[in-house]
Amino acid sequence: MPAATALDLAAQQAAAALGGIGALIHLVDTKPDELCLAAACGLGPSFLEIWTKIPSNGLAAPARAVRSGKRVWRDDGTGTPAAGSATVPLPGPEGAVGALTVLTLDRIEPGREQWLFLEAVAAWAAAHTGNAPAAGPASRHQPAGSAELRMNDLTVALAEAVTSQDVVRAVQERVLPPFGADGMLVEVIERDRLHILGSTGYSQAFLDAIEGVPLTTHTAATTVLHARSPRFAETADEFLHHFPQLEELVHASGKHAWAVLPLIASGRPIGCCIVSFTHERHFDHEQRALLTALSGLVAQALERARLYDAEHARAQNLQRGLLPRSLPVLPAVTADARYLPAGQGDEVGGDWYDVIALSSDQVALVVGDVMGHGIAEAATMGRVRTAVRTLADLDLPPDELLAHLSDLVRGFGDDWYATCLYAEYDPVTRLLTFCTAGHPLPLIFQPDGTVRRPKVDADPPLGAAEPPFSTHELHLPDEALLVLCTDGLVESASRDVDEGLQLLENAVSRALAERNYFHARKESRSLALGQICDAVMAELLPDRERTGDDAVLLLAHTHSTPADDVASFMLPDDPRASGQARRHVRKQLAQWDLAELEMTTELLVSELVGNVTRHAPGPCRLRLLRSRTLICEVYDGSPTTPRIRRAAPSDEGGRGLQLVAALSRRWGTRFLAEGKCIWAEQEIPVL
Repeated sequence: MPAATALDLAAQQAAAALGGIGALIHLVDTKPDELCLAAACGLGPSFLEIWTKIPSNGLAAPARAVRSGKRVWRDDGTGTPAAGSATVPLPGPEGAVGALTVLTLDRIEPGREQWLFLEAVAAWAAAHTGNAPAAGPASRHQPAGSAELRMNDLTVALAEAVTSQDVVRAVQERVLPPFGADGMLVEVIERDRLHILGSTGYSQAFLDAIEGVPLTTHTAATTVLHARSPRFAETADEFLHHFPQLEELVHASGKHAWAVLPLIASGRPIGCCIVSFTHERHFDHEQRALLTALSGLVAQALERARLYDAEHARAQNLQRGLLPRSLPVLPAVTADARYLPAGQGDEVGGDWYDVIALSSDQVALVVGDVMGHGIAEAATMGRVRTAVRTLADLDLPPDELLAHLSDLVRGFGDDWYATCLYAEYDPVTRLLTFCTAGHPLPLIFQPDGTVRRPKVDADPPLGAAEPPFSTHELHLPDEALLVLCTDGLVESASRDVDEGLQLLENAVSRALAERNYFHARKESRSLALGQICDAVMAELLPDRERTGDDAVLLLAHTHSTPADDVASFMLPDDPRASGQARRHVRKQLAQWDLAELEMTTELLVSELVGNVTRHAPGPCRLRLLRSRTLICEVYDGSPTTPRIRRAAPSDEGGRGLQLVAALSRRWGTRFLAEGKCIWAEQEIPVL
């Protein structure tokens, strides 16, 4: 945790512990005659200006605490509406390194427990400035039943708690044992009702009975929240004297003593903490004061944690909303994926994945990572992913697509970079064509048990690379399993990318062998892919709560197009081409039992081949693909893009592509190194 953040938290917790109006933390300056203000909360700028620098040999409380190394109490507010101020030194290995001051609302000096809390907070703050105290006032080696109640541990745990559940765990582990308590409830206010955030020692039936109680109900929790003061009941009879209507709940709880503590933060109630005991329990004055002070610390930590929870949930919902809700079911690929957000840190990342249907049953597989963490990165990821889909829909080659994408990322600013792996798979040729911009390479698992790991150099990340991007090609077997991931899955502080990729390879190999994947029935493989994803994620990231980066795993099982479903014909580079194309269509559709599509398909190929004959150089080739749709492709040697134009009523031509668009489900142009392919799809009638 950065020192400035730690000092801010320490000031907030110190003020909460004493119910003060504000707090100050001064540190010994490099000049030996000055103390400098390092953190503050709850105080106006005019007051803080006076206390920005104070003489170290003066009479101010922080200076006196640093010189003496002792507590300093003053029954005045040092120029503020406060009634008193309590100051403790920040201990260092060679003397005090600063002072912590809390401005209180009354002239009564803090009790022993409150002083101990302040000293525990001061010791924690000193440690986060790089000056670890020797033996703090609340040493970990004190007996568990001592009055200090491991306050240093509790203060540290609450200060470092990130989520609401972290706060609940801190109370469970560091409040209940010293008191000998065996029950706890932490409830928070949401929409004028009390909702259970965490509990210990209660049955589910009891929790169900009290969940969502309206604040208007007369219960112990709502009473202390309205009064903003704690209530203690040492016996069940004492509790029922105040709340006779709760007799049934009291018996169901199995408890016989309670400390009901309101959680007040920023001057408003946010919830309630109930510490309970199976046996009757006497609370002396010190214990009541201590529990009251504890509730202030818990409230402060809980308010901060709930803000984090809400912000983090919004950020994660944004990121998940930008990722695919489901992956398409395509003839060429069966795919499944997992996205795991980072378990540590307070930001989301920019990892994404996608499976995009291209023309002629081809498919694009994409994984990427916008570098950095935060909502801005997640939003940028959404922009980049949308750009990828838009460019892919234009049927651009992978290297050209990444070049456009790099220009886009560069336009975001000098500090924006992204890694990306973009791969296209053609089920007819079984060719995998891919480019990578600073991204881990894919792993390819084959039915014979071998694993291929491409040995190519990755280009720099998007935003830093200069085109052209290197294009790589791999010829795949009839079936293969492609494994793509982001670096969060394979790289960590304890392993590099190469080691992580080897672990990934081993994990996938085991998962495939356990399920006899390549020899399983086709209909069961889709389910098996999800199971493999889960098994691999669990093996590589066993402790999800401690992951420091987002992680993506994308599995894609490739399928080849049967040879019987592909028909290709060379056509002459002269006016005879259209007639020959129509004859080929009639003959092939008859073989495929698709005679009902004969008329529209003849019209389509006539227009497409006719355009080639009139406007493009040869050679000309016709290819028909039978898949979920009937795909007609016409290849030529021209890179010119055909466009639909508006023909005037008196024009004799210019309506060919309008006719193609009207007759087909969709159509487009795919550019090749030696020219282009114009394609059109038709729905195959369902028998």
